[in-house]
Amino acid sequence: MRGSPLPSFWPLSKLQVATPMAIEDLWRSLYFFGLYRLILGGLLLLLATAFGEALSLNAFEQTWVFRICLAYIFLTLVSLIGVQIKRPPFSLLLAFQVGTDIVVIATLTYFNGGIQSNLGMLLLVSLAAAGMISRGRITLFYAALASIAILLEHAYSVLTHEAAVGQFLQAGILSAAYFAVAWLSHTLSKYAIASEKLAFVRGVDLSNMAEANRLMIQDIPDGVLVVDERGAVRQSNPSAERLLGHVFLTDNPCVLGECSPLLDALFAAWRQNKALGHEVLRLPTTNRLVRVRFLPVQREGFWGAVIVLEDMQRVQEQAQQVKLAALGRLTANIAHEVRNPLSSISYAAELLQEGRQDPAQLRLSQIILDNAARLNRIVQDVMQLNRRDRVHAEPIDLAQKLANFAEELCQTQHLLPELVRIVVSSECRVSFDRGHLDQVLWNLGNNALRYSQKMPGSIKLLARYSDDGNVVLEVIDDGPGIDAETAQKLFEPFFTTDARGTGLGLYIARELCEANGAVLEYSAPNEGGACFRIVFGVNNEP
Repeated sequence: MRGSPLPSFWPLSKLQVATPMAIEDLWRSLYFFGLYRLILGGLLLLLATAFGEALSLNAFEQTWVFRICLAYIFLTLVSLIGVQIKRPPFSLLLAFQVGTDIVVIATLTYFNGGIQSNLGMLLLVSLAAAGMISRGRITLFYAALASIAILLEHAYSVLTHEAAVGQFLQAGILSAAYFAVAWLSHTLSKYAIASEKLAFVRGVDLSNMAEANRLMIQDIPDGVLVVDERGAVRQSNPSAERLLGHVFLTDNPCVLGECSPLLDALFAAWRQNKALGHEVLRLPTTNRLVRVRFLPVQREGFWGAVIVLEDMQRVQEQAQQVKLAALGRLTANIAHEVRNPLSSISYAAELLQEGRQDPAQLRLSQIILDNAARLNRIVQDVMQLNRRDRVHAEPIDLAQKLANFAEELCQTQHLLPELVRIVVSSECRVSFDRGHLDQVLWNLGNNALRYSQKMPGSIKLLARYSDDGNVVLEVIDDGPGIDAETAQKLFEPFFTTDARGTGLGLYIARELCEANGAVLEYSAPNEGGACFRIVFGVNNEP
């Protein structure tokens, strides 16, 4: 807070829990205390001016009362200005106001007939306010000053106006009342400080819990809606917006019937019969199949419910992934066991070929070797598929990567460099496992080479940015293309249109892309041929 240090009389424990909001509350309390003093000064001035004779004031006393009231109003205005600009420090400004009240009221008591005028009772209000505002034992010091002022005023009245000595008892009782009020306000202020500290700690805890709940809800893959008893949506997460096809605005909450009448009807039925729940329904807006669960929020009566929308497609995909993982482990073990006898078969066939001149026997041996090699490729593909979850992503510049791949492809297959055409947009960089990307490119490149016309530009490697900001890599050939029926089975394992193939190349390529957060898909270009497209995820861009 600008130019407003905490009161110097606050203990360290209170300084540790003071918050900007609490400090502002202190200044606000001091401001209202100043307004009370201003009103009090105005009333005293009005009484002295309009009802001076009724109060048995002579001209001399009325003049002094008028001057004192004007001075009091002026000093009060000065203190109010200090509160507005927060100068001087809080403790000094409070001491100035209380000290002014003590001096002014003691002086007015003297000019209004002494202790019997009962003006000293006004200091009880000032001391109580000071105790609540200062929240420290300094209030007892103010009470001592007020008692001394009242006793001195009466002693001076006894000496100069021949006031009754017996009224010292009344002054003593009033002084005791000052200390009683000061101690009571000090005690109440301690309770106020304890309550304020507890409220602050509970508020911080509640705020942290609310933030933790919000983050948890936002991260949950299932759709979550928090609705009250009237069906108004108080909180939601992105998954719920995706499943319902509705955007929930925080500043303009909507009712459940506006975003999904079907869900609202189910919510109303569940309120009538809590046995309902775990219903599976298809949302008409997005045509998504979801399982709906209602969790009541009730502690002291029904407040609302948490509606959980479980995407059945995601559940089915998870179950499929579990099955594929188990199948992958099984096939990897089988492949490992098959590899040893397969090596023995290949070695035995090679021994049979040695020293044989019979063309029929040589042909049979070669058939054995060819099929053994094919089985060995299948085993290698299966074992490579089982390692698809070992991803070590790194930034890759597609321009450099595609140029190196095209050069290696042409050198390995003894092709002209003009066969492959590369078009890459500027700054096309992705995050991908380098070994996985090599395997995907070689699978797609060999497929394109196998079916292309092997003319200059027959194979095109195009890298660009899509409209939504994703990097897209397309491998296009000028071959005969793929019919619609075959295109639906392209990524199925062991499906192939080439008798020499294993049928696992495209399946493995797609699995490796998914493991790296990308999507491999097929599309038929307008000019003919085939196009395999890799869409890299936005989260994978470095």
